[in-house]
Formats: sequence, C-alpha cells, structure tokens
Amino acid sequence: MASKNDTTSTTTHHPTDAGNLNGEPPQEDRCQVEEVALVVPETDDPSLPVMTFRAWFLGLTSCIILIFLNTFFIYRTQPLTISAILMQISVLPIGKFMASTLPNKKYSVFGGRWSFNLNPGPFNMKEHVIITVMANCGVSIGGGDAYSIGAITVMKAYYKQSLNFLCGLIIVLTTQIIGYGWAGMLRRYLVDPVEMWWPSNLAQVSLFRALHEKEPKTRGMTRMQFFLVFLAASFVYYTFPGYLFPILTFFSWVCWAWPHSITAQQIGSGYHGLGVGAFTLDWAGISAYHGSPLVTPWSSILNIGIGFFIFVYIIVPLCYWKFNTFDARKFPIFSSQLFTSTGQKYDTDKILTPQYDLNITAYDSYGKLYLSPLFALSIGSGFARFSAILTHVALFHGSDIWKQSKSAVKNINLDIHAKLMKSYKGVPQWWYLILLIGSIALSLIMSFVWKEDVQLPWWAMLFAFALAWIITLPIGIIQATTNQQPGYDIIAQFIIGYILPGKPIANLIFKMYGRISTIHALSFLADLKLGHYMKIPPRSMYTAQLVGTLVAGTVNLAVAWWMLGSIENICDVQALHPESPWTCPKFRVTFDSSVIWGLIGPERLFGPRTLYRNLVWLFLVGAVLPVPVWIMSKIYPEKKWIPLINIPVISYGFAGMPPATPTNIASWLITGTIFNYFVFKYRKGWWQRYNYVLSAALDAGTAFMGVLLFFALQNEGKILKWWGSEPDHCPLASCPTAPGILAKGCPVFK
Repeated sequence: MASKNDTTSTTTHHPTDAGNLNGEPPQEDRCQVEEVALVVPETDDPSLPVMTFRAWFLGLTSCIILIFLNTFFIYRTQPLTISAILMQISVLPIGKFMASTLPNKKYSVFGGRWSFNLNPGPFNMKEHVIITVMANCGVSIGGGDAYSIGAITVMKAYYKQSLNFLCGLIIVLTTQIIGYGWAGMLRRYLVDPVEMWWPSNLAQVSLFRALHEKEPKTRGMTRMQFFLVFLAASFVYYTFPGYLFPILTFFSWVCWAWPHSITAQQIGSGYHGLGVGAFTLDWAGISAYHGSPLVTPWSSILNIGIGFFIFVYIIVPLCYWKFNTFDARKFPIFSSQLFTSTGQKYDTDKILTPQYDLNITAYDSYGKLYLSPLFALSIGSGFARFSAILTHVALFHGSDIWKQSKSAVKNINLDIHAKLMKSYKGVPQWWYLILLIGSIALSLIMSFVWKEDVQLPWWAMLFAFALAWIITLPIGIIQATTNQQPGYDIIAQFIIGYILPGKPIANLIFKMYGRISTIHALSFLADLKLGHYMKIPPRSMYTAQLVGTLVAGTVNLAVAWWMLGSIENICDVQALHPESPWTCPKFRVTFDSSVIWGLIGPERLFGPRTLYRNLVWLFLVGAVLPVPVWIMSKIYPEKKWIPLINIPVISYGFAGMPPATPTNIASWLITGTIFNYFVFKYRKGWWQRYNYVLSAALDAGTAFMGVLLFFALQNEGKILKWWGSEPDHCPLASCPTAPGILAKGCPVFK
C-alpha cells in the first residue's frame, strides 16, 4: 500500500508513449493473436493506484466469503461451485461507494515505514482486477476440483483417521504454494510470450472494460447495457432448468419414442447413454466440464469435436455391440460405478482391512473389479493423452522452449503488452524459489513426522515433485493456446499405484503433490496473464496471489474441519437420514479413485493376464500419433491448418466421461461452433464487441440464480416433484444387455 504502482522510475508512462499521437501502438508492436488484439486494450496508465485499502479490504473479504461458500457447498448432494465473477460484479458498487464516502486521509504504520490512503481517488479497474485475483483463490482452492480438501475428507470421513489439524494445514497450504512456485519458475514460458494468450482471460478483460469504460455513442447497446440485459435474462431463465423444469438440462426425446427398448435408451439417454439426439438448454450443463465454449478458440473446438465423434460414435459402439470388449454388455454402457463379474455393484467394504489396506484373501474370494466400457476406455484415453502431451510439446514447441531457456527472459518477440509491462519492477525469481523450496522442505518433514497418516515416504514425495515439474510446462502450453487443460490424474495414480500397491492414502497424497499442484500452478499462471493484459504491477500480483492463497487455504481447512466434526455421519450415505444433504458425491469419487488405484492397484487391473491389460498399449499409441502430424507440417509448411491438428486436444474430446456426459460435450461443441466459427467469421464486429461479454453474463446470471434457488428453496427442502422435474425418463439406459444378467429395475436381456 505504500507504493502505488511499483514502477522503475517516477516518470509517468502515458498511453500515447506506446505508439503514435492517437495512442495506437506501432503496427509491428500489435499483438499477433487476433482475438487478443480485438479485446485487450493496448494502453496503460501507471499512475493509477493498485494496492489500496479498498483493494485489500474487498479482496480479502471476497476471498473469505467465496472459500466459505464453496467449501460448504462441496459436501452437499447438489454441490455448487460459485464463480469469482459473482464477487467481480458485486464489489463494483461497493468500491464506488467507498470511493465516495471514505476520507481522503493518509495513515502511517510501523513508525512511518508503511503508509496508505483510505481513499486515493475514484475506484479504478486495476484495483478491481486485484480484488478479483484474490477472489479467484477462493474458487480455485474451495471450488472446482477442491482435491486438497477432498483428500483430507477422505482420510477423516471414509478412512476414519484421527488426522492432526497441523498436518492437514501443511497438506493444504504446501500443495497451493508449491503450485505457486511452479508458476513463478515458468512465467517466462507461459506468460511473457505473445503466443501464450490464455483465451479464458479474454472474457474477464471484456467484463472489466464493460464495467469501467465509457463507450462512445453508437448504434446498438453498449457493452454494459448488453451485459446487464443478458445477465437479467440468464438469471430469470435459470429458474426453469435450475428448479421448475430440470428436464431442460437433458432433453432425451429418443427414450420417449422407444420407452421399452434398452438399446434405444442406451443410445439416446442424456444421463446414462450416448446422448444421440439429446440436447441441453441449460447453460450450466453446456459449460459444466470444458468451461464456456464462447471463450475457446475454434481450432480447439474442432479438435475436441473430432476426438469426441471418433470416441463416442465409433469406438464405444463397436466395443460394446460389435466386439463385446471387456465383457462390456454385462454392464451399463455409461457408468462410473464399480462392478463385479456378474454386473452387480462392487462392495469395497468386503476387501478392506480395519486399517483400510487391501485384504488380499478377501479380494481373491470376492472377485475382481470391473468397469463400464466407456469408463474403461476413458481411462485408456488418459494413458494416450499423457504420452501425446509430451511428444506434441517436444516436437512443436521444443525449439522455442530451448531458445527461451538460453536467452532467459530476453524474449525477442515482445508485443505492446510486454513492452508496457517493462515500466514496472519485476518479481525476482528467488522470491518464488524461496516459497517453492520452503514448501517442499515442509512437505518432506511432514512425511517423516506423520508417516503413519500420509503413508507416502520421502522419496515418493520427491518423485511427485519431479513429475509435477516435468508435466506442468507442456500442459500449460496447451491450456495457454487452446483453453483446454488435459489432465494426468490417472497417470499420477497409475504410477504410484504400481510403486506402492495397497496404500490408498499414499495414492491420494501423491496425486495431490504430483497433479493438483499443477492445477494450482496453471490457475496462478492464468491470473498472471490477466495481470499482464490489465497492466497490473508484477509485485502487486505476487502479493495479492500469495496472501489470497494463504487466507483461502487456511479458511478452507477450518470450514471443512468444522463440518467434519460437527455434522454426524457426514459423507456416510448408509448411516445418514435418507433426506440428508451431506452425502459428498464429489468426495465419493475421490474415495473410489483411491480404491481403484491405491487399494486394488493398477497391477491387478492392467497387469499381465488381466482383462484391461491391452489398454496399457495406448501409452505407445499416444506417443506416436503426434509424429506424423509434425512431419506433415514440415513437408507442407504452407498448409497452415496442419499444425492446428493437436493430438492431446483431440484426445481431450473423450476426457472426463464420466462424470461428464456425451450430451454435455456435444452441446458445448455446437454452441462453440456457432459463436467462434460462424459469428466470428460473418459478424466479426458483433463478436469483438459482445462475445466475451455474453459469456460473462451467462455465467453470472446462472450463478446468481443458482445461489438464490439453493438458499431460498432447495436448502429448505422445497423440491418440486412432477414429470418435468425427473431425469431424462430413460430408466432402461443403465441396464446391461448380456443374456441372463440380473440388474435392479431391469428386464433380463435375451
């Protein structure tokens, strides 16, 4: 708060300094990414105060509110992730009110070494960005994946461990701060280069500009008017799919046409089938798994669409109906459940010791674990995706990474945004390095002090750090250019499951440090790029992210610890009252994952002479597939479309299913094609002005109404029950089709 802008000199850098007298930068400085050039302002005013009292107060308040709400909601039967966009909009009138009422008075603390002004002038866009960055910590840590607290919950609620609070706090905080350290180490590769443009940030930039900039009077609505109109429309509309008419989330008309056919319902169900002909009129359903389709580049949408079509409409049907791969017809075509050889649900309690290790004798007696065909193939695709990421990045970006490594931060290709950021003091690399080394050391100490609780030895912890360091850069390159983040959760758990079989807690902890630290690193990098676009002083961003992370992580664990200790039988579906909302469906998936990869282990599922052994060959397939694309791009350099063929992103077309359904992905693809191909091509002026604003309005309206419905109606048990409130009316979609297999609620298939 003592310094307003962290500039390297006291000279004011006016917007026109970057270019000609009209404020336009020289043509050679313009950003070469068209979407960025159309949306991000190419001027800066370094005189604007950033780390103000208002920014601190509203930023920390937003962070605490969001982390509390997201942690609270994550345990419920209907989990809800509240986006930072809620606070981004809500704090604007509060910030303006503070600017109009607080006294313009300077205060000094610590003997005058630190000073701040309660009201340094009008509430500005840079303060707003800092507040949103802090609020984002409350979303990335408490909502979304929420795996850090998920691991704590599984340890306490499912494995009944008497975990020490300090140990839990170290787990939660070090996971976040190690990710922050990775982000600092990789700034020069994933933030500074022009090509690393992080498409999702453009919606944020558009919204900030709509909220703060005064537009010249032109025909049509201003961006702010457009935002408010569609915010209101989205808010009102969500009462239908969110409460009154939930069937709009999945409209599966094929099942209504053939109400007695198992095969027809397997094909047409939006919930439990391939979703052929099904569609969703729910924005939450469209953006649930791949984010907003309006902010994803068309080339990425096309790649994902190719992978989705090949997987869902060719590979899965052939494996299920033609070849009966993995005894597929004994099980539902689409399910995340675990099964016995006779198609019944697998009871993991029968193979656990009192210490929650694997009882090998009981396992041999009870029988092997089986997966639904789509679930098994989705796991196999994860194998291919992991090796494809490494090969693709090595071939297409390896030389650039090598050049940047040699020249360090001396980037040759600097656009106007990078040149404007040169006016500010940078963050020394050692600031990040201290956080990284300190967090790694603290994690290693934890593995010695609480070794019985975490099960993960020190050498495996170091291996997790090495894995995260190797894979964060290639995944970051893909996300920064395509808006998609191919995961490697399966690989992390696969590797440690082979090394430490029968240790489910060790599997959880390894995934946290080997994969979840990467997720947080990429979240921090995305925010750093947002600060780059909005010309936020780097040291201000460093402070905001670090403080937000520490506050959010501490509150996250405190709320979870309170809920786990005060709500009787939380997450225990068998012991809870039938109408209890505390069933923890997201954490049940985390527990099941620890059973598959940690307790039973990959050797018993994918080793020699096992049913799923051939899926391991997909590691090799994924490593090879990018090679012919790269060769063709070298043979035909004039064909600019060839390098756009992205094998990791194509494989991402069948990632996340389940829990994502084919209908979620298909509707996402159609919506993205409409806006980022047809509208972008034929109505570019409209797209430039409104596309990202529309995305933000739909997100905000849906989120606001979701919160209101939850507290006002669903939390009070006021649930409508009628034809339109039930699932997609495809009860037979979950039935097996192998002769003689008995399943509850299903006819015997002949």
